[in-house]
Amino acid sequence: MKITKDMNITEVVRQYPDTMMVFMYAGMGCFGCHAAQFESIEEGALGHGIDPDKLVEALNEIVAASDEADVELAGVAAK
Repeated sequence: MKITKDMNITEVVRQYPDTMMVFMYAGMGCFGCHAAQFESIEEGALGHGIDPDKLVEALNEIVAASDEADVELAGVAAK
């Protein structure tokens, strides 16, 4: 699944916990606040002066990297 800028911040963090560090690095540590429960990524980004397209790109990169790591670890998991 690809993250899009119209997705809800809280739902993205809930589904992809690794994205939390991207939001924090961007200065959006408010993913736990009340507004994040109804704000889209685009609304939150614009409210913080962040380019929503670049933020979404970074979020998708971290999700892809996490997925790749999971696949690699599955190949070395103890049986």
